[in-house]
Amino acid sequence: MNRHHREEPKWEAVGNLDDFEADQPERCEVGDLAVMVVRTSKGELHALHDVCSHAEVALSEGEVVDGEIECWLHGSTFSLATGKPSCLPAVDPVPVYPTKIEGDVVYVATNVEL
Repeated sequence: MNRHHREEPKWEAVGNLDDFEADQPERCEVGDLAVMVVRTSKGELHALHDVCSHAEVALSEGEVVDGEIECWLHGSTFSLATGKPSCLPAVDPVPVYPTKIEGDVVYVATNVEL
């Protein structure tokens, strides 16, 4: 096998674009994986694993502010673009997945990470 082979994204539909209000995170099930999908007020679309790396609670229950999601339990914030935490108590990033829009349908690929 070629070590430089990159797996092709396996796109899964998670809803219509109108289902995602600006800066309102939504929990979506992609197979058996919980994914938080959010469309920012700037029109950017992001998908992250819907589990805080610190306390294992749903990030989708948090608040989106300035391109980050804040965990409701302990206040850790994570970049929507990279999944990296920007404040304690979380120190580990959460996985970020590619997204795309075709027509009005939003797709996420959880078999690859950004």
